[in-house]
Amino acid sequence: MTAQGPIAGSAGQSPISGSAGQSPIAGSASGDHAERFTHLRPLLFTIAYEILGSATESDDVLQDSYLRWADVDLATVRDTKSYLAQLVTRQALNTLREGVRRREDYIGPWLPEPLLLDDRDASADIVLAESVSMAMLVLLETLTPDERAVFVLREVFGFAYGEISGAVGKPVATVRQMAHRAREHVHARRNRFGPVDAERTRHITEQFLTAASTGDMTELMALLAPGATWTADHGGKATAIRRPVVGARRVAAIMAQLFRVAREMQEIRFETAVYNSAPAVVVYTGEHLEGVFVFEVIDDKITNLYAMRNPDKLAGITIPRTISR
Repeated sequence: MTAQGPIAGSAGQSPISGSAGQSPIAGSASGDHAERFTHLRPLLFTIAYEILGSATESDDVLQDSYLRWADVDLATVRDTKSYLAQLVTRQALNTLREGVRRREDYIGPWLPEPLLLDDRDASADIVLAESVSMAMLVLLETLTPDERAVFVLREVFGFAYGEISGAVGKPVATVRQMAHRAREHVHARRNRFGPVDAERTRHITEQFLTAASTGDMTELMALLAPGATWTADHGGKATAIRRPVVGARRVAAIMAQLFRVAREMQEIRFETAVYNSAPAVVVYTGEHLEGVFVFEVIDDKITNLYAMRNPDKLAGITIPRTISR
């Protein structure tokens, strides 16, 4: 699939621009302000996205952060990267705390917004690829907002405890304790990635899609881990299975049924893509985007299928994003 749209943070865009049609901000920022922010924008977007799990909210955080940055006396800034990372983290935490309250009333499972990567170099960075994976982002949802920010800043981006202290507004000793708890929590629930064979993963996904298109249940189940899970985020706004489905046979049946319906309704089509550093399928009815399925493959078996059906989270997913650490 070749998605059309501007690459966030590419040359010629406003330093806060992250989606098609977004206008530059009129503000008091000097050219030096804009140049520094633009240079670090992929890093700042990645920090915000990993804290929030939402590209849309991350764009808003960067916009607000840029306005605040525009009024900063650059003579007082000793380390631009550290300063902006702390500024963006504080704004992202404010948004996350508000979002946690909203998610208490969310209908059905909540999943991160799928992220279409401008993957010129992101896929070669194993730590970065894992940090934006659906599985990792879902796991980070089980941390408190402060723990999530501390984990991301320390484990993914390698910021010093003193810098993280300034970002989350906690003493260094407290930050160290939070980092330890968060690290243990994450590592107890997820093995770290080894080297990812992108070609092998793509081949497994293609085999699975071929089996689904022919209704070959034996082949589908052979490609799924025994405890494979299907999770759909619908937000009460789209037709979807309301609760996670666990087990290779049940997940295989879902995919076989989906492709059976597609054969009967010829206007439905599937396009392959890469989202969150993983194989994905984008589903259209005519030109209408119906959803995105992101595959997680571990040890040559599909372990999770994440289905995004909430139309609110599909609005900007065809815009490629540049991430960095």
